[in-house]
Amino acid sequence: MQQAFGTVLKDWRGRRRMSQLDLGLEADVSARHISFLETGRSRPSRDMIMHLSDVLEMPREASNTMLVAAGFAPAYAARQRDAEELKPLMAAIDWTISRHEPYPAFVIDKHWVLQRMNRPANMLFGGAGLSDGSSLLDALITDPVLRASIEDVGEMLVHMRARLRTEISHLGGDEILEDAVLRIEALSEYRAQSDRDDAVAPAVIPAKYRAGEITLSLFSTIAQFGTAEDMALADLRIELLFPADEATKAFFEGLAVG
Repeated sequence: MQQAFGTVLKDWRGRRRMSQLDLGLEADVSARHISFLETGRSRPSRDMIMHLSDVLEMPREASNTMLVAAGFAPAYAARQRDAEELKPLMAAIDWTISRHEPYPAFVIDKHWVLQRMNRPANMLFGGAGLSDGSSLLDALITDPVLRASIEDVGEMLVHMRARLRTEISHLGGDEILEDAVLRIEALSEYRAQSDRDDAVAPAVIPAKYRAGEITLSLFSTIAQFGTAEDMALADLRIELLFPADEATKAFFEGLAVG
């Protein structure tokens, strides 16, 4: 059953922990007008809905929901990623991860499902049976062999949980990510690490993968399309892994030469 516009607006205001006054100040309208919108005494314009969704930092899908609830057409499409219009953008993604070699790079969607990997990433994850379409979340949570190959797995899980919480907050809730958080919290490696009381965290927390006799230490940066108007693109994240020490750098650069 479709929710009324006022109900959707009130729900998202609550998710962002904003009062009617807070939202009114941020949106440059009166708190009374926000109240009237939520109770149905005022009908919003399309421009007002888009403005409020920007202020509330709503994901594209949620903005569409609010527009439809008010009787307007959705603003954002959800094209297939192989659609003709998206080919230049997907080519840009392929260019980015291929030019990142000899270091690993991969693309995931909002549920951490692998969409693309460059050759070093395939080497890194292929041993765990991961390929395009695999869930990185499920692999890290359910595969004890993969977790055993990560030297600092408890620390990685603590960092992973914190990142998921941030992503859930942005999305205004997500059942798949929320379930992943619960599964992480049930892991013994997570519980052992979360009980520690380290005073000062390092500048970055690299993930350390065991590769035979070698330990590969890598940290990541994340890239996204800054002005994506399509939901298929807005959900994608490009992760670029960099060596955190000279031994890891030499290992990957040696692979490129070989």
